[in-house]
Amino acid sequence: MQKTIKQETSIQGVGLHSGNQITLTLKPAPANSGLTFIRTDMDADKATIPALWNNVVDTKLCTVVANEHGASVGTIEHLMSALCACGIDNLVMEIDGGEVPIMDGSAAPFTKAITEVGTQELNAPSRAIRILKEVSVEKDGKRVTLTPSDVPTYTGRIEFNHPEIGDQDYSVQLLNGNFAHEIADARTFGFLHEVEYLRTIGLARGGSLDNAIVLDQDKVLNEDGLRFENEFIRHKLLDAIGDLYLAGAPIQGEYKGLKAGHEMNNAILHALFADESAWEYA
Repeated sequence: MQKTIKQETSIQGVGLHSGNQITLTLKPAPANSGLTFIRTDMDADKATIPALWNNVVDTKLCTVVANEHGASVGTIEHLMSALCACGIDNLVMEIDGGEVPIMDGSAAPFTKAITEVGTQELNAPSRAIRILKEVSVEKDGKRVTLTPSDVPTYTGRIEFNHPEIGDQDYSVQLLNGNFAHEIADARTFGFLHEVEYLRTIGLARGGSLDNAIVLDQDKVLNEDGLRFENEFIRHKLLDAIGDLYLAGAPIQGEYKGLKAGHEMNNAILHALFADESAWEYA
């Protein structure tokens, strides 16, 4: 059956790029209403943004969804990843700014908030998007492929010319609480020179060692180090899970990403839905 949360809960934190304090309030929603952002700082008739793949307008630094009135919400991928893992089909997400709070840079604060209020079943059957045949997109040496699989599986590989990252592979199945144990705590990461540049153009104002792994030329700058030896690829899979949950239902299949990011994750959904023979509702 479809699920929502039992009662509303609020999360407060800083926006990674704006540096503004943001309040995000999650509210129960009825069956078949889906996942919807509402900008409470805008006129009500222009504030609603369905969290769907075809509303994605930017993937450069994070995933951003927008509506036809220009209302947008960015950095949604960690929240979406948590919603996927918790099986939340319907939710109203009221937010008083243009960016989901970055929290500690992982999905764990969102999964914790949902777990604390609990979930409730709704009187409607849940559905998944079953992959029927291979679909693939490739660009600039990056590749994402979806293939049939009875168990939702996310597999990835990254290759960085950095001593703390290098080449990393990882795979996780979304069952038996694997997300909470293996993926949820993995934080976003960036390089010091990139952070410094982003700040010169008015971005990453909220970024700090409290909400991201930051690396210089040869080491991790965070005093506490990494949460996992391969935290970098685990976080890339966290992002992929969130980006693909914008499909409108969980993907029943295997995701394979090579050096993939938000752009490629959105591109695979466009490719999937462009081929009606590649998928079905289950």
